[in-house]
Amino acid sequence: MSYIEVDYPQQKDAFYALLEQQLALYTGDETNETARLANASAVIAQAFPNANWVGFYLVDGEQLVLGPFQGKPAVSRIGCGKGVCGTAWKERKSQVVRDVSCFAGHIACDCNTHSEIVVPLWRDGAVWGVLDMDSVEMGAFTEDDRIGLERAVRALG
Repeated sequence: MSYIEVDYPQQKDAFYALLEQQLALYTGDETNETARLANASAVIAQAFPNANWVGFYLVDGEQLVLGPFQGKPAVSRIGCGKGVCGTAWKERKSQVVRDVSCFAGHIACDCNTHSEIVVPLWRDGAVWGVLDMDSVEMGAFTEDDRIGLERAVRALG
């Protein structure tokens, strides 16, 4: 199936409703997790033109391991509680970071990144991975984005 360009609306509810539809369209019938997450990272990257990195880290024992992503090369492994991703995993809750320079222990993959959002992925009551998004804009992600992304990634569980 070819990707069809869509115009995401400014209004957050409509934006996230369309994002959910796009994620379902490009991941819904696929059974291979790598393929699902690869398309999910591409769909999300298209929806957020201010994001300079969109991808997934997957739980592997006591570490998060880099999964499918869009952007520059990244750290391959992150310990539980380390950086924004490891903190989201350990605390089992999303992290919205307005200014990464103010986040103690931030793991910098791209020196141009100024803000970040990380959303845990849930399956059978456990976190099995995280969605990680970075932006070159300060304060690019909001609580509305946290709520919308938490809802949107449920389909990936």
